[in-house]
Amino acid sequence: MNEYCMIINSLTAEKIEVSLKVLLVYPAFPETFWSFKHALKFISRKSTGPPLGLLTIAAMLPDDWELRVIDMSVERLKNSDLEWAEMVMVSAMMIQRDSLLEVVEQCKIHNKTVVAGGPLFTAYYRDFLDTDIAHFILNDGEATLPLFLEDWKNGVAKRIYSEEKMPSMKRTPVPRWDLVNLRKYAEINIQYSRGCPFECDFCDIGVLFGRKIRTKNSEQILAELNKLYELRWRGNVFFVDDNFIGNKSRLKKDLLPALHNWQRKHGFPFTFSTEASIDMADDAELLSLLGVCGFTSVFIGVETVNEESLVECNKLHNSNRNTLECIKIIHESGMMVKGGFIVGFDNDKKSIFETLVDFIQDSGIVTAMVGLLNAPKGTNLYNRLLEEGRITGIGTGNNTDSSINFIPKMDFDELIAGYKQILEGIYSPKEYYQRVRTFLQDFHPLKLRLKPLLGWKDISAFLKSLFVLGIFEKERKYYWSLLFWTLRKRPSLFAQAVTLTIYGFHFRKVFEL
Repeated sequence: MNEYCMIINSLTAEKIEVSLKVLLVYPAFPETFWSFKHALKFISRKSTGPPLGLLTIAAMLPDDWELRVIDMSVERLKNSDLEWAEMVMVSAMMIQRDSLLEVVEQCKIHNKTVVAGGPLFTAYYRDFLDTDIAHFILNDGEATLPLFLEDWKNGVAKRIYSEEKMPSMKRTPVPRWDLVNLRKYAEINIQYSRGCPFECDFCDIGVLFGRKIRTKNSEQILAELNKLYELRWRGNVFFVDDNFIGNKSRLKKDLLPALHNWQRKHGFPFTFSTEASIDMADDAELLSLLGVCGFTSVFIGVETVNEESLVECNKLHNSNRNTLECIKIIHESGMMVKGGFIVGFDNDKKSIFETLVDFIQDSGIVTAMVGLLNAPKGTNLYNRLLEEGRITGIGTGNNTDSSINFIPKMDFDELIAGYKQILEGIYSPKEYYQRVRTFLQDFHPLKLRLKPLLGWKDISAFLKSLFVLGIFEKERKYYWSLLFWTLRKRPSLFAQAVTLTIYGFHFRKVFEL
């Protein structure tokens, strides 16, 4: 979810001090679990959120530069865009690699010099040394972008810019959301912190952003919210932090009290969502603060219910706890848990597939992303498997496409068959709609909004769901049963129920169930 990957056109080897036309390009995402491609059609949106990394980089560029943004998940990159530009910047993650290479090829055709950086290239830039990319800007953009821009201006730009020291986020500016059409997106992304204190061996967050949590202060976050408010955004704001509660003390003392006061002052125009570790369930004060601020959902990496596998991957903060009870606590606090799950650990037995289906159904985690284990480059898992001679590639960045970049201990065909068994077991209409009911029974959101967020797009989505899910799709009997049950048992959650029926439609389309 954090990216500072750039492509910049070097115009000359001579010092230049003139205004430039700069095109910032975000490559397209393929259809994935998190793309919500099929769900977005119900609310007439093109993408889940705008490219936060590029918009932050845009805010770091000289004020007199003329900027345009092309988000290829929203609009295609045209020849006229490249002809207009004197400089091109691009941000990408691993899953956007194919689209990125197409952008690089277009830049080559239009004689644009390519400069790349951010997570994809910080980890894999050596794999791109034989491409037409002229310069690499690695690590955090706050540290390396100014160095490159100064050298570029003076005509002495190097090929590689790298800075191992993690910069303070106090230097991070308010993103340039004014450069995109916010109405094209379902939610807006912002960032409070970088890094994660845990050392899960399959995760590259610590490699990219460090174990020490770096945060913005509350004044910075409020400035960003003020900007969004001025731009008339109303709706969900997603904190893209890989572990929002990484520094609980600072979060509870600084940001959350300020955030609560801001929300009350402005009539709660936003809801919030984020990512966090499951130990948030251990802190009642934290859950209460998140609730009164307007946090309504959180993604948690549950990963597995196999204790041996948790120890294997060093996810010790998830082990030796009643995970079902933790999820119920969070649901009862007013936040919907979205869960990440992984199969393919060395300690996984054939029973893991059925066990995981039962757990997900009992937990009421409606949005359950189950993927195959992959080993990102630079992680402890990658290094171990490399020593064992089990690495087979670099991975796709999409852990729900049935791909795996190492030789598993379990027979590969059995692993794939078991993986498909899980998907059938949690996303077939009967099982999915039953899980929605389980969630709605335990979910108790706080009533904080002074101004309703229900608008025409919500009404339109409901009407489309009646037509598509209630008439033409195979889940129609479960759809109508859920709506009538919700009206009888939990009428205040009717809009939530409709949203989840649309989510289920997307998940079944992605997995072709």
